Amino acid sequence: MTATFTARPAASPAAPPSPARHGAGFWLIAFAFLTAMAFSTVPAPLYTLYQARDGFSTFMVTVVFGVYAIGVLVSLLLAGHVSDTFGRRRILVAALLLELVAAALFLSDPTLPVLLAARLITGLGVGMISATATAHLAELHAAHRPGASRQRFELVSTAANIGGLGVGPLVAGALAQYVDGPLRTPYVVFAVLLVLAIVAVLLAPETVPADRERAPYRPQRVDLGTGGARSRMIAAGVAGAAAFAVFGLFTSVAPGFVGGTLHHSSRFLAGGLVFAVFGAAAIAQSLTGSLTLPRRTALGLWAIAVGIPTVLAGTYAADLTLFLVGGVIAGAGAGTLFKAAIGMVIATAVPEKRGSALAAVFVIAYAGLSLAALGIGVASLVVSSVAAMTVFAVVLLAVLGVVAVLLRSSHRQPVDA
Repeated sequence: MTATFTARPAASPAAPPSPARHGAGFWLIAFAFLTAMAFSTVPAPLYTLYQARDGFSTFMVTVVFGVYAIGVLVSLLLAGHVSDTFGRRRILVAALLLELVAAALFLSDPTLPVLLAARLITGLGVGMISATATAHLAELHAAHRPGASRQRFELVSTAANIGGLGVGPLVAGALAQYVDGPLRTPYVVFAVLLVLAIVAVLLAPETVPADRERAPYRPQRVDLGTGGARSRMIAAGVAGAAAFAVFGLFTSVAPGFVGGTLHHSSRFLAGGLVFAVFGAAAIAQSLTGSLTLPRRTALGLWAIAVGIPTVLAGTYAADLTLFLVGGVIAGAGAGTLFKAAIGMVIATAVPEKRGSALAAVFVIAYAGLSLAALGIGVASLVVSSVAAMTVFAVVLLAVLGVVAVLLRSSHRQPVDA
């Protein structure tokens, strides 16, 4: 659920490290990337425990989640691109330190305001890490295997990014279920892993030369282009919003829904549900790489269109298996559709505008992420959880229809990015 900005070609420092060191560095950065993304979703299976301890509502859970999404957005726009100038390692270490600060706040037995601050700081760190780690992995791969296929980079970066988002809830749910201190132990474990991630980053080679000229700082530009290009960018953004809405559902209110409406209180099960959704997304992204962009887009749209009603059927029948199957199908569709959205941007935008176009798409996508979670939360204040889920499903299916219409109309217009 993070940015994948186009990486610059690998740069050679004055005394270039050996290819073997670049190879080792590739895996060190992959570990740091996975750890950071996993930490960002640790609270997913724990929200019900915070609710029971502090007595806040489902709506407040969605507010906590929305604050995280805002943090990611702000960080992407203000700092997601600065590693091009200041170096990959420096920005990654700073971002991981932010994650450690968030872990310390979680360990302080936080009240709701502290919980909100911890999630905001987590989002700020993730926004810095996602773009920077992706670029660093691409450059380390190219330096280790010059001229080789990018397949290893694409598989590993997907596993670390999307897969990491699923690993966090799985580990946190298992620790919360089977180890003492369910609101402390997961953060202790991940605090240790984050320290190891910082060490891993410091051991990896830098790929941005120290003597690179530093341009004056300015926030990441957001540019949707004009004409047919603009229509395609908007379609990509709305597609990304639909995909992220699915992810937002399963990392905010779905674990609590499983414990409440479906009467399965296991925190390990709640974490396993989120893991299954993101695992399906990562696998789908890897398996659909050879499909054409239109086929990938159509597959993603149809999978979500089948998966979300299946989830809804599971809620009405109070059937965990149906709910889980629908979540896996919807997760696979969301992963496929999001990858297709990024592909639309890369295929449409000219290289010098690609970064700003991707930024625009991520702004729209993260807006979808936060609005979906908050919408369910607001609805839950006035109607039952099942009714709120029904509203979400209807709105999401309508958004999928909008994406299909936007894509059809954009193909009829000349592209002028």
